[in-house]
Amino acid sequence: MKNLLRAIRTLALMGVAISLCLGQNAPAKKSYTFHGKVVSADKDAKTLTIDGEKVEGWMEAMTMRYKVDDPTVVDRLKPGDQITATVYDGDYVLHDVKTVGNASKDSKQKK
Repeated sequence: MKNLLRAIRTLALMGVAISLCLGQNAPAKKSYTFHGKVVSADKDAKTLTIDGEKVEGWMEAMTMRYKVDDPTVVDRLKPGDQITATVYDGDYVLHDVKTVGNASKDSKQKK
């Protein structure tokens, strides 16, 4: 009887240990800071076409269409706006998009 209780207790502890190991979150994806210039904003598709600078370790400089984590940013950005955002390994969505230069203000300053 003692051996049976000991075996049950051991199996229960093993079950708890296994569930704790399996329940842990996957490691966080590496994040990068993205810089680029808005080429166009597709309000219907809720995407931005961005002329992006090279992001070391993530992507070469290129113009590409991106989804955004907050579709409302598509409504407020215009071609020529300079943006910064956060991107993650294996993910081509722009997160936390911020305007860092405005097309209309920049063109007025150059005059």
